[in-house]
Amino acid sequence: MTFHAYIRTRRLGIALGQIADGDTLDNTAFDSGYESLSGFRDAFKKTFQTTPGKAIASTLLLYRHLHTPLGPMIAMAEERGLVLLEFLDRSALTAELEELRSRYGYRVVPGTNHHLEQTEAELQTYFNGQLKEFTVALHMLGSSFDKSVWSELLNVTYGQTSTYSGIAATLGKPSLCRAVGAANERNRISIIVPCHRVVAADGALTGYGGGQPRKVYLLRLKKAVMQIVE
Repeated sequence: MTFHAYIRTRRLGIALGQIADGDTLDNTAFDSGYESLSGFRDAFKKTFQTTPGKAIASTLLLYRHLHTPLGPMIAMAEERGLVLLEFLDRSALTAELEELRSRYGYRVVPGTNHHLEQTEAELQTYFNGQLKEFTVALHMLGSSFDKSVWSELLNVTYGQTSTYSGIAATLGKPSLCRAVGAANERNRISIIVPCHRVVAADGALTGYGGGQPRKVYLLRLKKAVMQIVE
């Protein structure tokens, strides 16, 4: 997205919020800098692939870019919590965004809220070695099985690792190691839902969408912090 496209999308996202809060379409269009209602409608439909009237029935998903020692990330949150936290170069990101739009009906716009601000602050503290447990609210979207796997990921203790077979056994489904791996891959909230803490039965660092170098970094970060504490 170019800078001008970002500004336009951000402006239209704010306009959508105004309409949802009860402002009239006319007032919103002119407050947003458009000289005509038709011009506002056309720009809105081009950006969100729908009309303002239909858009207010959907949920806004605000996003912002974050800078981390492992590269730029994108964070997305709605009023119930953080929905996505991914590295910008993750190959699955485009498909994840499309699923959030088409399956869950989100309208994705640049912006911020307290969940995104908390995510940024906690990530900074985490990478500084001063945070072991995130407290930002999460809104995880997926099947019941996926959610059960992600919940188990959250239970993997800081500084420790688990295995696909170990998680499957904990869930009472020891034969579903591959299904656990697939659910791990579908996790949209990197680092905070720590799929990087899952390793193969032989200890191999496999199956991390952010790339093996990042997985190594994250696991070494924890070991370094634990050694300092000890």
